[in-house]
Amino acid sequence: MRTYVPKAGEIERKWYVVDASDMVLGRLATKIATVLRGKNKPQFTPHLDTGDFVVVVNAEKVRLTGKKAEIKTYSHYTGYPGGLKQDVFSTLQRRHPERIIEYAVWGMLPHSRLGKQQIKKLKVYRGAAHPHQAQKPENLN
Repeated sequence: MRTYVPKAGEIERKWYVVDASDMVLGRLATKIATVLRGKNKPQFTPHLDTGDFVVVVNAEKVRLTGKKAEIKTYSHYTGYPGGLKQDVFSTLQRRHPERIIEYAVWGMLPHSRLGKQQIKKLKVYRGAAHPHQAQKPENLN
């Protein structure tokens, strides 16, 4: 038996919408990362992008368990000497709630060209409205 490898034209991409209201961040991110990678499909291939598009709405309503909302920090380096910038979850949730979900999902994808290709299929929005109604997204439970 030869291993089946899907061709680029054979991969069907669906659109899913996820409401992040009162969902735990890590559990939400694992579901999203699974769909972005295509692991929920029978034709999953580790070295190909077989995943679907995911639209996340109500990103500002995602929650953490325990005291992580005050403790969890996000840091990045600006490139200048002494340029380490750190934000706490609660302040980042007020200013840029989209980044919280993007960072969590990116940590669960491969850190390669394939992962960069897969993360581009993630669309995160602050409110309940999104501009992807024409794609007819299905609800992801």
